[in-house]
Amino acid sequence: MDPVTGDDVTASVSLLRRSFSDVPDSAWRVAAGDLRWSCWETLEHLVDDLFTYAIQVAASDPPRDDVVPFDYRTTRDGGPANSLFLQPSAGTAGLLQALEVCGVFLATAVRDAPPDRRAHHGYGLSDPEGFAAMGVVETLVHGDDLARGLQRPWAPPADLCARSLHRLFPHAPLETEPWPTLLWATGRGSLPGHPDQGDGWRWDARPAVER
Repeated sequence: MDPVTGDDVTASVSLLRRSFSDVPDSAWRVAAGDLRWSCWETLEHLVDDLFTYAIQVAASDPPRDDVVPFDYRTTRDGGPANSLFLQPSAGTAGLLQALEVCGVFLATAVRDAPPDRRAHHGYGLSDPEGFAAMGVVETLVHGDDLARGLQRPWAPPADLCARSLHRLFPHAPLETEPWPTLLWATGRGSLPGHPDQGDGWRWDARPAVER
């Protein structure tokens, strides 16, 4: 299986931008799938995820037991804890521009980082490929949350899903289609013959040789 790269981050972000570019500015306040967040909050959270992963892997001496110390906060009870927030007037164009920028940050940081760099993530000390895979998975699965909330089609390429699954979910079944398997692995779907993951799902961010 080929590694996950900065190019995969770019591809996943570009797919999301194209798929949601014509969403009306007023539509983002509906709930995102089964999440307790609105579609606006979910996309804002995704922007923040990409930024957070970028700064972790970009640091020359990354923290190994915590995140780079930006200030994380919520704007309401039950909302996502972010370090970045978009202006309320940003609309679709502003949201997707911010997504593009933070996708570039992560893709560039992954490409520039030495492969032996390790940085903290709550699901395991990870390497540049791991942070790329996390960015891809966040983009694809939150894209599904958005698609369900906004009633849009969303079907990412199988190869992009398969590489991310292979990197972060080493025990995921291999005989099933990659996209439904990724949804199952992240608690967003069922697979015949496999127990649902529910809210307790998590990936393994560690490099395969260090598991």
